[in-house]
Amino acid sequence: MAADPKDEKKNDKADDKKDDKGEKATEEKKNELKRPDKRDVVIHPIVLLSVVDHYNRSAAGTTKRVVGTLLGELYDTKLHITNCFGIPFEEDPRDPQVWFLDHNFHENMFAMFKKVNQKERVVGWYSTGPKIKPSDLSIHELFRRYCPEPLLVVMDVQPKDIELPMECYYSVQENTSDEVFKRTFLHVNSTVGAFEAEEVGVEHLLRDIKNASASTLAVRVGDKIAALKGLAVRLGEISKYLSQVVAGKLPMNQEIIYQLQEIFNLLPDQDSDELVKSFAMETNDMMLALYLGSMLRSTVALHNLINNKIRNKKSKEEKKEDKKKDKKDEKDKEGDDKGKEGGKDGKDKKEDK
Repeated sequence: MAADPKDEKKNDKADDKKDDKGEKATEEKKNELKRPDKRDVVIHPIVLLSVVDHYNRSAAGTTKRVVGTLLGELYDTKLHITNCFGIPFEEDPRDPQVWFLDHNFHENMFAMFKKVNQKERVVGWYSTGPKIKPSDLSIHELFRRYCPEPLLVVMDVQPKDIELPMECYYSVQENTSDEVFKRTFLHVNSTVGAFEAEEVGVEHLLRDIKNASASTLAVRVGDKIAALKGLAVRLGEISKYLSQVVAGKLPMNQEIIYQLQEIFNLLPDQDSDELVKSFAMETNDMMLALYLGSMLRSTVALHNLINNKIRNKKSKEEKKEDKKKDKKDEKDKEGDDKGKEGGKDGKDKKEDK
């Protein structure tokens, strides 16, 4: 019996659909491996303080680094790192693959922390690198026992640049030429945030840290200079990235280009006459205020100088008058003494007669 051509076409279509579904499923799996569900990370102030305290107690003045566990929770679609604790850690400086981490200590500490706060869970670990080291991938795999997608936070306890002292990473799988999956770190956006109660505590700490001798104007100027330095660093990084993309050294990232386009769109139109006029008016007003302030300062300084000269002149005249009075008093005293001596001599002569 001959096969019906309609049935053959239906079977071919079904096979094609199955193949398409299989390909889509494999593509989705690959995308999931390449792009994990990464969330924005919010690091709270107590974590920063705890990491710095751990470093100062254990490795200050040395080239060693300290390692600890991060605790946190998901809140408002963001991963909040609210607490942490240090773990005994040692590594061989000659061989980075030789290291020791006391996971028993970690388990005991987490059990005690869980009794205090049930919401806090293990979300990752921290290191005072200050950069990623070769052994971090193997340490990261160890923390997969306690968290399916652990987070690595690299802290710089001695920052030199004006920027946030931490970098956050997830580990992802990538395809290599030998068709073996290899882990690598993927950067995640991170910020510093705090709850209302923490903000109050941080404000009290900053009151003690602030220099009382520094004026508010000097502090404001210093903050603006630091902000401008940070902006110059960021602009340099953007320029370097764009030049490497144009040269073909780096692939073009659509997200970065989109963000840069938004930044350029937010910039004002400097060719507009109204903008130029408004800038000129504002600068003129500022220069007028500066001119008046300098004039007042010079006038007050001149006034104080004149008053100081008048006071000095009066004090000199008073000293001269006092000297004259002293001389007159001395002369009067000498005349009285001579008169008394003359009277005594006259009495003595009378008695002799």
